[in-house]
Amino acid sequence: MFELSQLRCFVAAAEELHFGRAAQRLNMTQSPLSRQIQLLERILGITLLERTSRQVSLTPAGRVFLIEARRIVRLAESAALSARRVAKGDTGKVAIGFTAVSGYSLVPRIVAQARARLPNIDLELREMVSGDQVDALLTGLIDIGFVRPPVDRHEFDTLCVAREPLVVALPPGDPGLGKAEFALEDFDGEPLIMYSREGAGYFHNMLLRLFDDAGVSPLYIQHVTQIHSMLGLVQAGLAAAVVPQSASGLHLIDVQFRTLQTEPEAPVELHMAWRRDNANPALEPMRLLCAQIAGT
Repeated sequence: MFELSQLRCFVAAAEELHFGRAAQRLNMTQSPLSRQIQLLERILGITLLERTSRQVSLTPAGRVFLIEARRIVRLAESAALSARRVAKGDTGKVAIGFTAVSGYSLVPRIVAQARARLPNIDLELREMVSGDQVDALLTGLIDIGFVRPPVDRHEFDTLCVAREPLVVALPPGDPGLGKAEFALEDFDGEPLIMYSREGAGYFHNMLLRLFDDAGVSPLYIQHVTQIHSMLGLVQAGLAAAVVPQSASGLHLIDVQFRTLQTEPEAPVELHMAWRRDNANPALEPMRLLCAQIAGT
């Protein structure tokens, strides 16, 4: 079977129709170039180039073979370039997991910036609750996760990428619509849609802690896992809910939002997590881009 170096020599000679110029083009001397082409002709069992003391010309078989030889050389060069770009992280695929709320603002910004600044990296987006993202990171299903803390796994590195306040989502006709802001004490004995302990443990535990510290006992009339489901119940008039500020980006008709006074003022955190032993070369440029977008 012929070698790629032989094809390169033949293509150069066929395009230049001059052994001296072809050798110069390939940064070699003329004798090795001639030997490579002779070996190629011997392997193929045909004459590719007619040589005289005055000129070099392609045989009919040489003209046909030149088309395929060029294609093979370009394919090999393209494969080498692609491999180098993958190794450098300039191309490839990164799978990103994200919570529903982060999909309202942070993830769209990441997608837009990645398309502009890392156009050769394909993104695979997966909406998951934080617990499922941890499992997906461990198994390699995703490369980056945007999760709620804590992420207590020694295999991961994490970075806080967002902090935001809690707000009150009010249903149509709620008596509190006339208020500009709420205190935790305003919910004492009042109906409230609450997060499920299973599946939304981060927000469930956060609100319990805030209300307990304030000595407040709301009347939890429904427990749900997803914030968009919670806002759907608010829109239906079931009760008010406490949600992260970014959830207001859903812009549900008849749902209004008010400030909630808490300590700290921005208790809701979102962390970016990734496995420190992840060998995907495209992970690092994407991770750095995400950190820049988050302003960390």
